Amino acid sequence: MPILRQYVFPFLIVVMFLVALVAVSARIFLPADLAAPAPQVEAPAAEPVATQPSVTSPN
Repeated sequence: MPILRQYVFPFLIVVMFLVALVAVSARIFLPADLAAPAPQVEAPAAEPVATQPSVTSPN
């Protein structure tokens, strides 16, 4: 168990940090239009759903 605490776990933590660092730093190498945040566009309004008459309605 001491081998895990002294060597394996710290190595895994450093590897995870480096992967996260590479993922965040990759934005530098993207084209300018891909590195920008996505535009906020409103979704089109949904069409109303047709409802069927209820069995208990007095028609």
